[in-house]
Amino acid sequence: MTHKERFIKTLKREKIGGQVPTFELVFFLTMEAFGKVHPCHRAYSQWNQMSLNERKLHVNEIADIYIDTAKRYDHSAIFVQPNPGDFENAKWLLETIREKSGDEYYIMMHGDPTWAIPDGDSMFEFSAKMYEEPEKLNEESERRLEQCLDFARKINAEGCLVDGFTLCSDYCFNTNPFFSPDKFDELIVPYLREVIDEYHKMGYYVIKHTDGNIMPIAKQMADCGPDAIHSLDPQGGVSIPELRKLIGDDITLVGNVNCGLLQTGTDEECRADVLRSLREGMERGYGFIFSTSNCAYTGMPLERYEMMMDLWRQYGNYDRQ
Repeated sequence: MTHKERFIKTLKREKIGGQVPTFELVFFLTMEAFGKVHPCHRAYSQWNQMSLNERKLHVNEIADIYIDTAKRYDHSAIFVQPNPGDFENAKWLLETIREKSGDEYYIMMHGDPTWAIPDGDSMFEFSAKMYEEPEKLNEESERRLEQCLDFARKINAEGCLVDGFTLCSDYCFNTNPFFSPDKFDELIVPYLREVIDEYHKMGYYVIKHTDGNIMPIAKQMADCGPDAIHSLDPQGGVSIPELRKLIGDDITLVGNVNCGLLQTGTDEECRADVLRSLREGMERGYGFIFSTSNCAYTGMPLERYEMMMDLWRQYGNYDRQ
């Protein structure tokens, strides 16, 4: 099977045998790994002044970074963040990745219309509006939903450029969700359910991402019908066995290696946490994708990520359980 086939079978909760699929939502450590700036860290203020040849060079290098990362770490999927992010440039980058990698990898993009935790500058205003003018937030959610679906329809019309969407709005702190369960039902659930339903109708798979303590709203998220939930943050108290008890076995689980330990823990702590994540995730024999509990972010030691992946290669195999 290709990496893509293994990834999709896992999203469908089918048993695959062999190595557990793995990927990272973002692998920011490209400077250490390849001596190249990550696509998200590139400023394109002069993009419109570049010649066509300069643009081609940029697009080709970005495509190579994504593919080289997947090859080096045996990732089954690539989460593409186009930069610049307008439709035409996103299409160009996706076409380039497909041309270079064929159908080997599952390709996904962000596509989440739902509200995330607001930043510090707007948190007070947003919080007041949640209770005083929720209808205005829902009107904006309708517009955001249509923008996401319009983009997906355009991509869909171009053929098999992506296999799915990953919904990246963060809802939770490490202690609790930002939204109470009631407010989550009012402001998030209708639009989360609809965007997932519409993506599914187009033939796409959907992964829902959020960090932090998702447990108070996990059932509400699961009931919206995503194919998988990422990132199962142990720093937010998320336990794979407890989450499975809460939402059942009909949704694939992705992540759960403690990013904080990878950055600041001892080698022994990191090793124990990686092995715990593999043991708990692989217990059912299906429906688990291995990754960090967030991403391989700037500041995480590359050698720790590579230690994690060495352990995955050694112990993340269903046939050797």
